[in-house]
Amino acid sequence: MRKISFAQISIALVNKIFNWRFRIAGWTKKSKIAKKIINKMLFEKDEIIVIPNTISVNKKIEAENSEFLPTDVIKDVIRRCDDIVIMNQCLCRTSANCQDYPQDIGCIFLGPTSKKIPRTIGYEATVNEALAHVDKADAAGLSHIIGRNKIDTVWMNVRPGEGLLTICHCCPCCCLWKVYPNLHNDISDKLERLDGVSVNFDSAKCKNCKKCLDSCMFKIIKEKDGKITLNTDACKGCGLCVNSCKFGALTIDYTDETINNVINRMENLIEYE
Repeated sequence: MRKISFAQISIALVNKIFNWRFRIAGWTKKSKIAKKIINKMLFEKDEIIVIPNTISVNKKIEAENSEFLPTDVIKDVIRRCDDIVIMNQCLCRTSANCQDYPQDIGCIFLGPTSKKIPRTIGYEATVNEALAHVDKADAAGLSHIIGRNKIDTVWMNVRPGEGLLTICHCCPCCCLWKVYPNLHNDISDKLERLDGVSVNFDSAKCKNCKKCLDSCMFKIIKEKDGKITLNTDACKGCGLCVNSCKFGALTIDYTDETINNVINRMENLIEYE
């Protein structure tokens, strides 16, 4: 009889309780004790940056002949790593049985701790395979999150967390970080917008189709008195709303001045043995 791994048990458990994630996140606002426990168990020492989907910025790149794409942050970090594992499936989309985005585009894990990930849930990949995986996620209209994410070390039961960097490919309907508005600020502040990225809203071009309301992963786009509003301060710059807008009311802008700082920061999150 084939031995069942801890990660496989965890996946089955996550599939069962996935729809409870908003309620669990809400406990962090209601109880100081719950916030302390949940932060300690799932988010301690997290440092995560949102990377826009490049479909959102392609027109701007063509117009300005820029040689830099936001996903270059991810790709440059990948090129510096020897240990790479790609998940067979996205845990969030399979748990939600997503019908709008590919379930087989899973997370990429980097660093020495990735060697401890059971091969029943992921496979060892080359740099080129990982780069192609990022491009595949981009083409599917997914945005990306890169950083240290303790929850991954918990459900896969791998240690140390300091040796693992996660690259998620997120859709607006299923991503775990949709719980962002439900979390206490002390935890949600661990999720950051990429330096130099901003999403802009032109109300004059808005046709009030409301598609952006569903595409906003972090629920910072609201409808008030029949008008769309965007909280630019809370926006994480994933760019998914830009993809949904067919009228040019939402656009994404970025500069590459901080690119090297971000890449070095991500690389420094991985502690090599």
